[in-house]
Amino acid sequence: MRHELNPVIRSIDQRLVPLLRRWSIPLLRYALAIVFIWFGALKVFDVTPVADLVRSTIYWIDGSWVVPALGVVEVLVGIGLLLGRQIRLVLLLLILQMAGTFLVFLILPETTFDSNIFELTVEGEFILKNLVLITAALVVGSAIRLEDEPEGATADQVE
Repeated sequence: MRHELNPVIRSIDQRLVPLLRRWSIPLLRYALAIVFIWFGALKVFDVTPVADLVRSTIYWIDGSWVVPALGVVEVLVGIGLLLGRQIRLVLLLLILQMAGTFLVFLILPETTFDSNIFELTVEGEFILKNLVLITAALVVGSAIRLEDEPEGATADQVE
């Protein structure tokens, strides 16, 4: 049995859904840009609460410059998202950087888990939410049209 929508709800739906289709991806891209610029700037100016966690995780690189360098990458990713330029490269950098955050689970499990793998610490929760940022980046990437490709590129050359 098919459920019919109330005519008022249907009318609202018919107006709202096209707006959502038009604006949701750009708004998601701008939201990601704000997060990356903000969090990156905190790292550049060394006022981020995760500086020690980053230094402890990437212990084989000099911590005095790794946090600001990571911040610069995040700011550049944010600017790229904001401007919508070189979006494939920007999203690749975003996903690589985000994937790197999961190293904490492997290198410092005592920092991310409480008594078992299902009980996350605040740091563990902070890192796990990056799955949402990665997924948001994939959604933004899925909206790239072939028309946005360089002249002469074919579909199998794109990816």
